[in-house]
Amino acid sequence: MVCVLFDSSRNSWLDFLLKKIAGRNLAIFTLPFFAEICYNKKMTESQKSTLLSKAHEMLKFSYAPYSGFKVGAALLCKNGKIFGGCNIENAAFSPSNCAERTAFFNAVSSSEREFEAIAIVGGTAGIVKDFCPPCGVCRQVMMEFCDAKSFKIILQDGNGMTKEFSLEEILPLGFGAKNLQD
Repeated sequence: MVCVLFDSSRNSWLDFLLKKIAGRNLAIFTLPFFAEICYNKKMTESQKSTLLSKAHEMLKFSYAPYSGFKVGAALLCKNGKIFGGCNIENAAFSPSNCAERTAFFNAVSSSEREFEAIAIVGGTAGIVKDFCPPCGVCRQVMMEFCDAKSFKIILQDGNGMTKEFSLEEILPLGFGAKNLQD
């Protein structure tokens, strides 16, 4: 996933090019949308909706031939970029990777280190029925890169109901880099 920012108030050859490549695994955001994500302390419903839509979109990329349980995640960086992730299973089970970690590893491998929120959805055969909270390993990865008090985990069930938690709420007394400092 590549995120591209452009100023929609100016017509230019870049605007033309961006419109031509839209829909080819690119997310194109206008500067006002980008600014809204970057400068608001509290996420708006529109921003949450965008994240949740991306998480639902990631369900179709899930590789879950053993459990049949598909999970999609969308990770919002503090600079406004959004990285998607899906679960990827393996016959040996241990090498499997959750959607949340896939999103984080995708972002970190693109040099991102500051994160605002993650939206997560999942269900058998990709049909979302209930909330799909992150597993313990995913929570620990979040603890490595996020501020536990401010990082938000957004979950959605099959009825469209959402729940939002801070990382600190779902991982109390979390162990992180600060624990290793003298």
